[in-house]
Amino acid sequence: LIIGIVKARLAEDDCKTKGWLLDGFPRTGVQAEAMIGAGIHATHFVLLEVPDDILVERCVGRRSDPDTGKIYHLKFHPPPEDDEALIARLVHRADDTEEAMGNRIKSYHENVKAVTPFYERLMQTFDGQAEKTGIADKVAAFLGTTPSSSGGASGGASRGGTSGGER
Repeated sequence: LIIGIVKARLAEDDCKTKGWLLDGFPRTGVQAEAMIGAGIHATHFVLLEVPDDILVERCVGRRSDPDTGKIYHLKFHPPPEDDEALIARLVHRADDTEEAMGNRIKSYHENVKAVTPFYERLMQTFDGQAEKTGIADKVAAFLGTTPSSSGGASGGASRGGTSGGER
């Protein structure tokens, strides 16, 4: 079902002219194989590498504002200290615990191991801990675009970041 939805969306004019990017998809080897079988071919595959302990830290400190949808992090991007109403309504996702993250990371490693063989020739790995602008510049160079331009990389799994689309 999901492959059909993805294929239909990628067939639309904007994807044909501007390219596409799939963030964290395909997630499994079965999905990667199904994409290829459906004629969905990536041109690039971006993999952001971040150590497991850093991923746990990023998720455990994450909070969201249900009113605005804005995401905060208690350490890296804290909410304004003087906005007591905002602080009171922040939500901590039930699956953003160390225990849940351990399970999610284990699944992630298994899935990446299953997906990456389909995209090895298209894949470039980047340091997901580097400064955001630096990562964006390196990914753009890999894709043959500029960070502000439309375009894409190609399907795939990613860790804490992006994967791509066809140009």
